[in-house]
Amino acid sequence: MEKQTDHFTGKRTVCGILLLLGCLLMPQVRGQELLPVVRLSDINQLVPQQPDSFFLQLKTQLQQYRKQGNQPEEAITLQQLGQLLYHHGNYSEAVEQLLEADKLLRHLKQTALLAANLNILGKVYTYNRQSDEAFGQYREALTIYQRLRQSAGVAATYGLIGHLYEKKPDHDSAYYYQQLALHYARQAMDTAVLSKIYENIGSIYEDRERYDSARYYFLLALKGYRETGNRLDQIEVINNLGDVWSKTGYFSKGMEYARAAASMALATGEKYQLQSAYRDISENFAGMGQFDSAYIYLEKSRELVQTIYKLENSHQISLMQTLHGMEKQQVEISRLNAERKLNWLLLVAISAGLVLLGLLGALVISRQKMKIRNERAVNEGNRKVYETQTALMEVELKRQQAEEASLKQQLDLKSRELSSHILHLIQKNEVMEELKQGLTVISKDDKRDQKKQVRQLLQKINFSFSQDTYWEEFRLIFDKVHPAFMDNLQQVCPGLTPGETRLLALVRMNLNSADMATLLGVTGDSLRVLRYRVRKKLDLPQGESLTAFVQTI
Repeated sequence: MEKQTDHFTGKRTVCGILLLLGCLLMPQVRGQELLPVVRLSDINQLVPQQPDSFFLQLKTQLQQYRKQGNQPEEAITLQQLGQLLYHHGNYSEAVEQLLEADKLLRHLKQTALLAANLNILGKVYTYNRQSDEAFGQYREALTIYQRLRQSAGVAATYGLIGHLYEKKPDHDSAYYYQQLALHYARQAMDTAVLSKIYENIGSIYEDRERYDSARYYFLLALKGYRETGNRLDQIEVINNLGDVWSKTGYFSKGMEYARAAASMALATGEKYQLQSAYRDISENFAGMGQFDSAYIYLEKSRELVQTIYKLENSHQISLMQTLHGMEKQQVEISRLNAERKLNWLLLVAISAGLVLLGLLGALVISRQKMKIRNERAVNEGNRKVYETQTALMEVELKRQQAEEASLKQQLDLKSRELSSHILHLIQKNEVMEELKQGLTVISKDDKRDQKKQVRQLLQKINFSFSQDTYWEEFRLIFDKVHPAFMDNLQQVCPGLTPGETRLLALVRMNLNSADMATLLGVTGDSLRVLRYRVRKKLDLPQGESLTAFVQTI
C-alpha cells in the first residue's frame, strides 16, 4: 500500500522502475569516448546529489554521440535525460526527450530497447495522470516483448499495467495483471522482476485488508531483494511488513520492523524511507498508548518532510537554471554563427570584387587601343555590378540584424517566464511557511481562542490564490504560444467568464486536474463543478471529451 503523497511516491518508486527496466536495456559496446559514460545503474546515485551537473554531463555526452553519428548511444542518452527530468517532476520535458529516443530506436529497429523506452514513457504518463496515454505505451511494449519472447519484459510490463490499475483504484484488474506478471516472471527466473511483482501483489492484498496474504508476499519480496542486494526496496518492504503487523494490532511487532527500516534508512542515507519509518514508529507508539514517544517521532517525521521538500525545491530550481543557461548559450551560439556567416559573405564579396577589378585592369592594359566609348561602357557596367552587390550585402546585413533582434526578444520572453514561475513558487513557499508557523503556535496554546488565528491563516491562503498578476503574465505568454486560441474561443462561446477562460487555457496545456485546481485556487470538487458549467456553455454532448474538444479550437 502506498503511504506517501503522490509527490513523494513518484520520487520513491523511480528506483524500482530503473531496476525493472535496467535489465532490459542492454546497450551495444561503446567505442572510444571522451567522457566517462553514465549508465542507467548510475542514475540512482547521481540524480539526488547533483542533478544540474548530471544534466550537463548527459547533454555533453549527447552532443558527442551526435557528432560521432552514434545513434544507438544517442538514443540511450536521450532516455537517461528523460528519466532525470521525470525524477524532478519536469514531465513535459521528460516526454520530449523520451519521444525523441523513441523515434531513433524505431529508425534503428532496436525493438527491445524501444519496448523498454515505451515502458518508461508509460510510467511518466502514469504519474502525469494521463492514463490513456500510459495504456497505449504499455500495450505496444507488451506486443514487442511477446513477439521477442522475452518473459522478463512481459512480466515487467504486466506489472506496470497492474500498478496503473492499482492507482485508479481498480484492485480486481490490478490483481489480475499482477498475477499475469507473476507467471511470466517465474518463467524468466528473474529475481529482481519477481521480487517487484511480489511486492505489488502484497500491496494489493494490504489495500483489501487481507493482511495474512499481504505479509506472505511481502516476505517473498524481501527475500528476493536481499538476494539481489537491493537495499532501497528492502527498506520499503520492511516498512510495509511493519504496517501489516500494526494494522492487525501487533504494535510491538510493527515497531520491530519500523525500527529495522529506520536503521537501514539511516545507514544508506534514504531520507524518504527514514521519514516513513519515523511515522510508522510514531503510529506504533500511539497504538501502545505511549503518546509522548509517538509525538517525538511524529515531529522527527515532520522535520524530515520539511527537509525533503526544501531539497526538492533546491534541485528543481538548480535544474531550471541549468536549462535556462543552456537556452541562453544556444541563442548566443546562433548569433555568433550568424555573424560568422555574414563575415564570410563579406570576405567573398570583397575578394570577388578585387579579382574582378584585377581582370578589368588586365583587360584595359591589353586593349589600350580600344575606343574610349567601349571603356566607359565597361566601367559603367562594373559600377552597376558593384552597386548591386553592395545593396545585396546591405539587405543581407539587415536580415541578419532582424533575426538577431528576434532571438533576443525570444530570450527576454523566456527569461520573464522563468522569473515569474520561480517568483510565484517562492511566494507560495513563504505563505506556506507562515501557515506552518501559525499552526505551530496554535497547537502549543490550548487555552486561547483559536478561531481568529485560523481565520487569519485562511485569509493568507486565500490571498495567495487571488494574485491576478501571475495570470496576466500567464495570458501574455500563453497568447504568444497559442496566438489564435483566445479569439477562436470567444467565437465558439462568447459568454465565458474569466475563470472559465482560464480553465480552458489550462486544459489546452494538457495539465492534470490536481495542477489545474492548484493554479485556479479551488478544491477538486469546485474544479469539477467549473468543468461541468463550461461543458454546458460549450453544449458538449455527454461522453465527448472536453480536452479533445479544446485541442481542436
